[in-house]
Amino acid sequence: MPNVGDMAPDFTLPRDGGGEITLSALRPRKVVLYFYPKDDTSGCTKEAIEFTGLGPDFEAAGAVVIGVSKDSVAKHDKFVAKHSLGVILASDEASDVCERYGVWAEKSMYGKKYMGIERSTFLIDADGKIARAWEKVKVPGHAEEVLEAARAL
Repeated sequence: MPNVGDMAPDFTLPRDGGGEITLSALRPRKVVLYFYPKDDTSGCTKEAIEFTGLGPDFEAAGAVVIGVSKDSVAKHDKFVAKHSLGVILASDEASDVCERYGVWAEKSMYGKKYMGIERSTFLIDADGKIARAWEKVKVPGHAEEVLEAARAL
């Protein structure tokens, strides 16, 4: 996992609605890059809705919000339409970006071990450096905490 102060690993990924999103092309805007396990599951839906609800506040803070999961662009499009989401959703089906950010990890549910995305968020500053990182995120109140950090940058 990259550390605070490191350059955020650059990437270009396909995104919802078609086209691609390239991290470095967003400079000098701040970027909230959040990794989540799966579209349309309860926690991931709540997280996306919270970030969407605070969208105007993130915009006012000069930040763009990008969610990344291994779901396909087609699944992202359905997720966005179903919940009227206003965040960019990028598809990392090969998990290359997840691995470079250290969020592709062994998880356990009901005693069964498997590989999956550990819910994590990175706040990237105008120079492309990681300003804050949150690991093993709990959804309630997280978007507000990230917004306060983005405002403080």
